[in-house]
Amino acid sequence: MRVSIFVTCVVDQLYPRVGMAMAEVLERAGCQIDFREAQTCCGQPAFNSGFRAEARDVARHFLNVFADADYIVVPSGSCCSMIGHHFAELFQKEPEWLERAHRLEPKVWEFTQFLLEVVRQDDFGAHLDEIVTYHDSCHALRELKIKGGPRRLLRKVRGLELREMEAAEECCGFGGTFSVKFAEVSGGMARTKIDSIVKTGAGAVVSIDSSCLMQLQGALARAGLPIRALHLAEVLASR
Repeated sequence: MRVSIFVTCVVDQLYPRVGMAMAEVLERAGCQIDFREAQTCCGQPAFNSGFRAEARDVARHFLNVFADADYIVVPSGSCCSMIGHHFAELFQKEPEWLERAHRLEPKVWEFTQFLLEVVRQDDFGAHLDEIVTYHDSCHALRELKIKGGPRRLLRKVRGLELREMEAAEECCGFGGTFSVKFAEVSGGMARTKIDSIVKTGAGAVVSIDSSCLMQLQGALARAGLPIRALHLAEVLASR
């Protein structure tokens, strides 16, 4: 199974270990990894900020780079949603590009969905002696309907105990440019989330979006709390 990985801007620039962990887990699953060095961004920052023309330019580049891919696996619910749902919105008045966007849509998979629905495995030999709690990122939960899958994968990790927090489905307050434009509101949302994490007694909070984890890790650090923020790919790659 030939898999092209799209690592996203946040992973590429800030958390390359997440991309490496994703590749390791996919290789354990028997996949042949293809990393296309010409890849850049999915266009979501420009799209969410109202710069549709610029977002279209980035989307066209993405469609060109991954045109002949068999599968495109993404370690982010928000970027996966952008490609799979909003590329079509960008090209409503450009039939040729719209057709290309629709042709690519079924090839694009969020990392955990790909493992469970395409690879059809939930145990990758991971071992992590840790109590963790899980954060449902907004795009993954609300647009991709991802809820039980990541938890199923976590429960297969040896030595790991999953404890649910009360505010698992509440937003962490990141929201891309939202956290910049409305810093005080964003910070308040993060603190509410941190309080819920602390109550579980977990030593780590896990999610499938590195942008959410960046927001949570920052709030944890400012509060002086020794709780880690981990991408699920890192957990599954643990030995």
